[in-house]
This record gives sequence, C-alpha cells and structure tokens, in this order.
Amino acid sequence: MASDAMKEQMKNGQGFIAALDQSGGSTPKALRLYGVEEDAYSSEAEMFDLIHAMRARIATAPAFTGDKVIGAILFEMTMDREIGGKPSATYLWEDRGVVPFLKIDKGLADAADGVRLMNPIPGLDGLLDRAVAAGIFGTKERSVIDAANPKGIAENVAQQFDLAHAVLAKGLMPIIEPEVTISIPDKEAAEEILLAEIQKNLDKLPEGQQVMLKLTLPTKANLYAPLIAHPKVLRVVALSGGYARDEANAKLAENAGMIASFSRALTEGLSAQQSDEAFNAALAEAIDAIHAASIT
Repeated sequence: MASDAMKEQMKNGQGFIAALDQSGGSTPKALRLYGVEEDAYSSEAEMFDLIHAMRARIATAPAFTGDKVIGAILFEMTMDREIGGKPSATYLWEDRGVVPFLKIDKGLADAADGVRLMNPIPGLDGLLDRAVAAGIFGTKERSVIDAANPKGIAENVAQQFDLAHAVLAKGLMPIIEPEVTISIPDKEAAEEILLAEIQKNLDKLPEGQQVMLKLTLPTKANLYAPLIAHPKVLRVVALSGGYARDEANAKLAENAGMIASFSRALTEGLSAQQSDEAFNAALAEAIDAIHAASIT
C-alpha cells in the first residue's frame, strides 16, 4: 500500500519536509519575498493563483524529489488543485516520490496564558475525509507558545493531542506543531515545559499509535532527544521559525536525529523574475544545504 511506503519514508527517509503551506494571512509576504508585489494582483483569487504557480514551480523543479525532500506540507487550496496535470498530492507522490501532508489548522486564537491556541476547525471531519480521498498521508496543525507559562503550555499541548486523536482516527498521521517563538526571553524555559507536556501526552497515546512532532529549533541542543527516541513518535522535524537559512541549518545540525521542515528558509533567494535555470539552481542549492543539515 502507498501509505505503508509513505510511512517507511517518513520514518527512515534521509531528507527533510518542505513546508509549502503559507495560508491567506502569510501569502502576501511569501509572494513579496518571491518578488511579486501586492500591486501584481487585485483579488484573493489572483493572489492564490500566483502562490500556486510558485508552489508548482518548486514541486516540478528537478531537485525537488524524494531523494532529499521526503515530504511536503500543502495548503488546502493546493490539495484541491493540480500540479503537472494531476491532483497535487498524487503528483507529489507518484512523480516526485514526496510524501504529501495537509495543513488543517485555521489560524490562531487570541493570546491567553502566554500561548495562542488553534482556532476551532469547522468541518474538520469532512476535511479529513477529503484528505484521505486525495491520497494525503498526514496533517499539520500549528499553535504558538509566547512565554514559559506552565498553564498555557499544558493547554496548548492538550489541544494539539485532542486534534491528533481525530486525525489518527481517520488513518492519517498528525504533525503536532506547538511553535515556540524564537524571540521570547524565556525560550529555553518554555522548551523545558513543552518537552515535559509532550512526554506526558505521548504516554497517554494508545499502544501502537504514533504522531510526528514539528518543533522550534531548541536553545539547548538535543533537548528533544527523548522525543526522537520515543516509540510513539514517528519523526521529529524542526521549523525554522524566522531564522535565516544558514542559521537554521547550523542549529539543526546540532540536533541529532531532527530533520528540517522549513518554509521561508527553503524559498529564501527564489524569485519570480529568475529564469527557470537560475530558479532551479537556487532551489537545488537550498535543498542541498537543508538536506545536509537534516542528515547530520
């Protein structure tokens, strides 16, 4: 079965996960960094056409294959569209050997207790059914930690695991992403609390079930080694969190067994104005560097 092959690749693949899942709020910034200013489009539909063109250009580039890019996280609208003449998830797996994931969260609630929880996800059941039908392997869901607040972090992780249960019930693999903001003064303390809360929730998972974790590169190298070794964790991936690519790669290389799941750090230096040759070369360079840091 395809899902068994995908699981094997996620568990043992030597590479990283590309995050191609900028949502409505972050799309203008992603396009601007790609050299497409806001005056280039006059509606949200046009904006999403442009970001889809960028994602398709990345996904069809020669270097974007399962040899180094073992998975990719898609925005819902990307799942619903085509790349290379096929549904996006099908194209990624069949033509590129890249395992497809779907971002399912609907953004963040207002800050409370030092965290921003996920907004409710209306129509979650139907969305997960569509993901299964589209050949998606797993999901990704992001919340944020802005302070070393034990109450807030406990709530944040509990919400993540509640959603993970719903995802697992559909036969999908959840990527739990409680992002610790890199600029906070008590980042290291927040990460210690987060580690303990994740361990507590992992121990409550039924035998035989596994999740993936997407975590901010920790201040203390190898802090998350116990999670990487945990039998209920398929893989631990790192988010770049606003670090520039070189710094993100350097931090990643310090964390044995952690692989990248970078968004901005992957597309840094790519431009709509580049020729295909220049674009493909820049992307290949980025993929090589992130891959090298991921397998360290």
